[in-house]
Amino acid sequence: MKPVIGVTASWEEEQMVLKHEYADWIVKAGGIPLTLPFVDDPADIRRIGGAIDGLLLTGGADVDPAYYGEEPLPSLGRVTPPRDRMELALTRHMLSLDKPVFAICRGLQVLNVAMGGSLHQDVAALGQVLQHSQKAPRSHLSHAVSAMEGTLLARIAGAAQWKVNSFHHQAVKTPAPGFRISAVTSDGVVEAIESEQHTFALGVQWHPEDTAAVDPISRKLFIAFVEACRR
Repeated sequence: MKPVIGVTASWEEEQMVLKHEYADWIVKAGGIPLTLPFVDDPADIRRIGGAIDGLLLTGGADVDPAYYGEEPLPSLGRVTPPRDRMELALTRHMLSLDKPVFAICRGLQVLNVAMGGSLHQDVAALGQVLQHSQKAPRSHLSHAVSAMEGTLLARIAGAAQWKVNSFHHQAVKTPAPGFRISAVTSDGVVEAIESEQHTFALGVQWHPEDTAAVDPISRKLFIAFVEACRR
């Protein structure tokens, strides 16, 4: 049977918004995407977690730094409290059930914060860094990432280094306990993390849904996630 995969939406001017590429690539990889509502009642979170086979955390606005013990800096972007509450709670619940979680861009940041990690509120503050918010089209592979040997990410990709697109200004500062860095850029910015304690909990800082049509590694990520949900 096809696995049912919960997909988080953005909170845009009081509306739920989902970029269709996320759902499209879940379908193409053999899953059934289900857009999730903004709820935070613990009983509702448990019911949703029990009903889906996996969770796709999508891109979007910044995570409120209060969740990792920091005050907002001037460079912090827009935050969406209803989305933060729902995604953080559901991520923790899904991992408590050891159900697969695939996290993209903001999703990686949610995954890390949900499990006790912290973020750089703006990578520009780190000094001389690459262009992490590219001016090229979303399907353009902009800069290289290097995967750590022996990681789930490296096994899925079948490569040690490849190029990705880039549309972020925040990044992982401290990985959550039980998580490891699985890819970085040449400037040292964290580009992927994964759990060492769960069957499949992987976050990438780039947007493979925008490059899967032209990049086989992007497609492999969706296929591996859906297969993990099927199992």
